[in-house]
Amino acid sequence: MTTAPAVGPLAGVRIIELAGIGPGPFAGMVLADLGADVIGIDRPGGGGPFDLPVLRRGRRSIAVDLKSDGGRDVVLDLVASADALIEPYRPGVMERLGLGPEVALARNPRLVYARMTGWGQHGPQARYAGHDLTYTATAGILSSVARDPRDGSIPRPVLPGPYLGDVAGGALLLVAGLLAALHSAGRTGVGQVIDAAITDGACYLTTFTHALRLSGMWDGLPGHNVLDTGAPFYEVYECADGRHLAVGPLEPQFYDELLRLLSEHVGLDLGPDDPRRPEHRLDNRRWPEAKVLWEQFFHTRTRDEWCAFLEHTDACVSPVLSLDEASTHAHLAARAAYRPVGGDHGPTLPVPAPRFSGTPTQTRPSPTPGEHTDEVLTELGYHPARIATLRSNASVA
Repeated sequence: MTTAPAVGPLAGVRIIELAGIGPGPFAGMVLADLGADVIGIDRPGGGGPFDLPVLRRGRRSIAVDLKSDGGRDVVLDLVASADALIEPYRPGVMERLGLGPEVALARNPRLVYARMTGWGQHGPQARYAGHDLTYTATAGILSSVARDPRDGSIPRPVLPGPYLGDVAGGALLLVAGLLAALHSAGRTGVGQVIDAAITDGACYLTTFTHALRLSGMWDGLPGHNVLDTGAPFYEVYECADGRHLAVGPLEPQFYDELLRLLSEHVGLDLGPDDPRRPEHRLDNRRWPEAKVLWEQFFHTRTRDEWCAFLEHTDACVSPVLSLDEASTHAHLAARAAYRPVGGDHGPTLPVPAPRFSGTPTQTRPSPTPGEHTDEVLTELGYHPARIATLRSNASVA
């Protein structure tokens, strides 16, 4: 079956993605959603980035045995036809396969060769395994995602899922780097190698926190600062039904609006020495006291009862939604931020972001491993007899 042409701002860009796990497949999904022709080089029999159907959408899949001479030749022919390559292996693996940057760039001097690893291509930890948890821990980002235990002990970090390391520090910074390098290659005709380490990216994400520290707005102890739940006006509170409310009126005018609405709707009346009064808002010595009062206060009604008069205002209050609830929320529904994939009865998933006025994106189906092997090889000019030979010696599948 011939694949439908891609649409989106990257239509016409060809990217080769070698099978991997974690941020590599997410980066490939983003690039495919943006319209790139992403050809996934899968392992015969499956695996790699095609294990999770959502993350393998939009690709074409060709199954190749990278350790065979015929398979290596296929990859180099693909490299010659491509704008970029993404490889997710530990340092030295591609060189041992005869597919390292030197060989690839000799074949295609304009190629952007993007290397996705946890620790980077060099350094004492480079050859060892790791995961989002270990990368974000090393980068210092995990230590800042914690709550004050209120008993004087060291705050215990709260793992925020794969968002900060694998997705933000890894996949999305890889995409940003790859697009920047493609722009450079378009101007100069010269490609380059990208060393995209998740740990480097996680360190880079902490720049915001470093900026707060240098401005005197972060003292280094998690759970005691304005943006990490230390402040009572930037916190998550439990409601009467056990669900939660995100309350974040950072600026004084938004805090005043919150107090006005609470006074108007539920009769909140703050005494002259109440730590929640606007004049005490930035007194961090009284934050623990204010937080206890807010906790008791917000526990008097359900989450949705609070949202009925607080959500659509400048008070900066939102319900803490589950993944299922988010897909049906009124604002996200109005923006069509979620839609069924694979027909009306398919799973409901987020649509690609950001949105483009002139070259809108469009999600495409997820392939099975090796689904497009013949199609891609035919595009490269392989004769059917040569394809049959490659299949017979298991170089491709």
